[in-house]
Amino acid sequence: MVDWSHLVLPAVLAAVFVFIASSLIHMVLQWHKSEYGKLQNEDEVAAALRKGGASAGQYVFPHCADHKQAASEEMKRKFRDGPVGMMILRQPGDMKLGAFLGKWFVYTIVVGLMAGYVARSTLKPGEHYLAVFRVVGAVSWMAYAWQSPAESIWKGKPWIGTVRDLIDGLIYAALTAGCFAWLWPR
Repeated sequence: MVDWSHLVLPAVLAAVFVFIASSLIHMVLQWHKSEYGKLQNEDEVAAALRKGGASAGQYVFPHCADHKQAASEEMKRKFRDGPVGMMILRQPGDMKLGAFLGKWFVYTIVVGLMAGYVARSTLKPGEHYLAVFRVVGAVSWMAYAWQSPAESIWKGKPWIGTVRDLIDGLIYAALTAGCFAWLWPR
């Protein structure tokens, strides 16, 4: 069995590569930029949310307390008339990108360690490069990307965003898998 100490370097190295790749994807290529629209009356909507006392959290509208309420004519009308949606609000304050990036980097390390754990549990030292790549790549891709289809199914996220997330995740998974396969104990 592969010792845990052999998983740390590839996990950290993969995290660095994934961090760089995600920075390039989001800040240089900006191919997710078109997924986010701007409300034409953004200031009015923000004012209405403040007036309504909305705080940080996840919201759904129209909101149904139970199935009985969902079956009422009034609620059916609200769904027909729209808008229908989900909304996540953050705490107000200055945008501190460093905190987000720090959490993202920690997440990439955790993904690498979990993928390494699965590989450690299923592969032996000296395994062929492609065997390690397949296991770590599959686990990493699941961690990085496969929540996105559920967001399209249940939350209405546009499918083009999900396709892009799956491609991003595949890139991150390939980088993670490559690091582990390259540094796998012989």
